[in-house]
Amino acid sequence: MTDDQAHVSARPLLRRPQDGELLDVAGVAHFFRLTGEHTGGHFAFEEFSLAPGTIGARPHVHDGHDEYFYVLEGELTLHTGDGELTAGPGHLLAATRGTPHGFRNAGPVPARALCLYTPAGYENYFRDVHAAVNAGAEVTDELLAEFRSRYRTSSHQVSSDGN
Repeated sequence: MTDDQAHVSARPLLRRPQDGELLDVAGVAHFFRLTGEHTGGHFAFEEFSLAPGTIGARPHVHDGHDEYFYVLEGELTLHTGDGELTAGPGHLLAATRGTPHGFRNAGPVPARALCLYTPAGYENYFRDVHAAVNAGAEVTDELLAEFRSRYRTSSHQVSSDGN
């Protein structure tokens, strides 16, 4: 058992609808319902929403964790490494380590989805970006790339044909 696992309660944890950590990062409202602090580092779980026309994440690749996206409302345009596809309510995208992915809301209404990160830790990327912006930093591709590199994440270049 790791030190993180030792700090997790041996009891179930009930989170009420309002319980969580809200981080607004580049126009995406990330509401972390569970973080590594709650799960002994096993996973983090968030609900996120973004307005029409908002880029959630440009194409990128994670080397240290997997992400699973489940669409609740609206539509997400998902980059899959092979192009883009539109996902509506009930669609699930598994972006395992090493797979290029990204998402945006190209639809006419707000989109809302769930995201599971395993293992936990990437929630700290959003905390870092949120803190930098609150301290006056401008969200630029360079700033995001620098923070992503701290969490074993790199940009994925899209070719001129969209792949």
